[in-house]
Amino acid sequence: MILEGSLKPGQRLPSERDLAVQFEVSRPSLREAVQKLVAKGLLVSRQGGGTFVSEEIGSAFGDPLMELFASHPEAQYDLLEFRHALEGVIAYYAALRSTEADRQAILRTYEELEGYHKTKEFEKEVQADLDFHLRIAEATHNMVLLHAMRALLALIKKNIMTNLEHIYPRRGHRAKIHGQHKVLMDAIFAGKPDDARNAAHEHLAYVEEALLTYSKEETRLERSLRRANMGS
Repeated sequence: MILEGSLKPGQRLPSERDLAVQFEVSRPSLREAVQKLVAKGLLVSRQGGGTFVSEEIGSAFGDPLMELFASHPEAQYDLLEFRHALEGVIAYYAALRSTEADRQAILRTYEELEGYHKTKEFEKEVQADLDFHLRIAEATHNMVLLHAMRALLALIKKNIMTNLEHIYPRRGHRAKIHGQHKVLMDAIFAGKPDDARNAAHEHLAYVEEALLTYSKEETRLERSLRRANMGS
């Protein structure tokens, strides 16, 4: 259940009784299995509060590495290139394998994203953007793809936030990006894997091009300021 994503990091396990019935095992056997998973660091028991999936699952990129990425000017472009590969494959398999329940989950997060887009609640919009892509990863029904995405969540969230902070203030970018999310979702819902993969690539290519334009504008502004300071 942890591997397939039906139990998420931080989520509380169902009751001991319910799990014993579900897995058709005795409660002592269930307790022994839970203790083994606690020892492996997959579960965390809280005194009087139940047993939870560890929050640490999938946190392969910890804070020290995050800081290195954040301080390296080329890192955001490297991550965008990696996202091209990962999210293109994810979109492809989501279009092939998504169930009605998956599509409903994707639609709910898309509607949340659109709501925050309209109210311009930036931090909530970023989180909804991340959740939208994560729901698509869950719809692949590929455990490795899902947990690869989860392992990168903190890094991707920071990447999305930094990217959008730079490009959203420029006219038209916000609406364009949200339109691309709908194209991606529609391709997945239509069961068109090649279209879904292309939509993911076009979305990330647009973000990269917008960032490069922003970078060039910043360079020109800095050059102008230096000339002005030299003249004065």
